Amino acid sequence: MTRDVDPEQQSALFATLYAELRQIAQRELRRNSGGGALSPTTILHEAYLTLQRRPGTVLSERGAFLAYASRVMRNLIIDLVRRRQAIKRGGAFEITSLSSSQPEPGSDVTDLERLGAAIDTLVALDPALGELVDLKFFCGFSFVEIASTRGVSERTVQRDWEKARILLRRALEGQDLLS
Repeated sequence: MTRDVDPEQQSALFATLYAELRQIAQRELRRNSGGGALSPTTILHEAYLTLQRRPGTVLSERGAFLAYASRVMRNLIIDLVRRRQAIKRGGAFEITSLSSSQPEPGSDVTDLERLGAAIDTLVALDPALGELVDLKFFCGFSFVEIASTRGVSERTVQRDWEKARILLRRALEGQDLLS
């Protein structure tokens, strides 16, 4: 939900949600990049700077702010994985050893890009469903928490989640979402 909020109020909301946003960044880095070169704090601060550079995007509600911040962090992580696998940086070459203490990356960059594009398509079609995906999948909110944030019933959120999943599946398979 966007409305006129002064930058200090937005910074205060960021500070209030800092610990929760950092956990989201940590989880997404583990899930998608195998612990890579960036820290959760770096991703979180980059997301904050991105938010500050977009003065037209002023988010005053907790859920909307978390959804937007998680979307920005997801895009930053996709860019990180993409850069890591870039051919000009030797991304096509793999060095392997018999013992590895580092976990393998959670997803292939093409899978992350496809998921990111599918979510962006969903947001363009229905911003509320896109926000729901961000809150559920990236922020880790339960249906009860999302329902409370939106002021609707848990069942309504569950129905919207099923609709979002169907539309995401269609987008990932390259089908038209409107048919």
